[in-house]
Amino acid sequence: MRIANLAGRAALIVGERGAEHAIDIATASDGRFGPDLPSIYNTWDEFRSWASDVDSTEQTTPVQRATLEAPSPAPRQVFAVGLNYSAHATESGFEAPSQLPPVFTKYVSSFSGPDTEVTIPAGGNVDWEIELVAIIGREGFQIAEQDAWDHVAGLTVGQDISERVTQLRGPAPQFGLGKSFPGFSPQGPWLVTPDEFADPSDLELGCRIDGEEMQKGRTRELIFPVGKLIAALSQTVTLYPGDVIFTGTPAGVGGGRTPKRFLQPGETLDSWIEGIGELHQRFVAGPAAK
Repeated sequence: MRIANLAGRAALIVGERGAEHAIDIATASDGRFGPDLPSIYNTWDEFRSWASDVDSTEQTTPVQRATLEAPSPAPRQVFAVGLNYSAHATESGFEAPSQLPPVFTKYVSSFSGPDTEVTIPAGGNVDWEIELVAIIGREGFQIAEQDAWDHVAGLTVGQDISERVTQLRGPAPQFGLGKSFPGFSPQGPWLVTPDEFADPSDLELGCRIDGEEMQKGRTRELIFPVGKLIAALSQTVTLYPGDVIFTGTPAGVGGGRTPKRFLQPGETLDSWIEGIGELHQRFVAGPAAK
């Protein structure tokens, strides 16, 4: 099952790639579910049961990608995980973590849909980080690893766009701020439920700048894969329906290159994850610093 956020309304996505159509959930359910995405996650089990019987011949409309927004637009909590691929830890100058990797947040004001224009802050070094994003569908605390996937509503594509000057400025790093400028958390194009994948723990992901491949990896390379990550996070915090987890990025970021390479005005960043879809970001120059 694929679920999209179309201009703030929850929709089921049907049809083949490139010819997707949407079924408005609130209309199809006679108002029982929706119209917004947060209410869907808050009744996830009931919604899944209803959605499994939806007739795919229900009235549909073609998907307009310009109307797509983040699949979970108002999470109570956003978790972002660093150094969760060994090669990325190495390129960042760190040892691969043996315990829970670094965890920080990205603020919801940075959320956007899959096709956007992103402003480069004046004086900033803007980097890319393709990431698998997991969205929680069932509340849980101290979740056992073997039960973790039962708490996942679905997966989507995310970019943890990062402004490295702000992120690394002392006296202590400001990860949350450096990664939360407007448009720095594009996600989508939709949520895909785990049952849609042959193996949701082994998906190819990557990104290109103006057609040049920058990152390519597989989620089986995660040090803390989705199930283990959810179990570890839930030992400290309660996870709520709609919570968003950026699971980490593989090697190939601009700050890890020699010489370093950052996004420039006019460049386009295309990101993808196997079985989910693509993101497209175009970068423009921001106003001069005051």
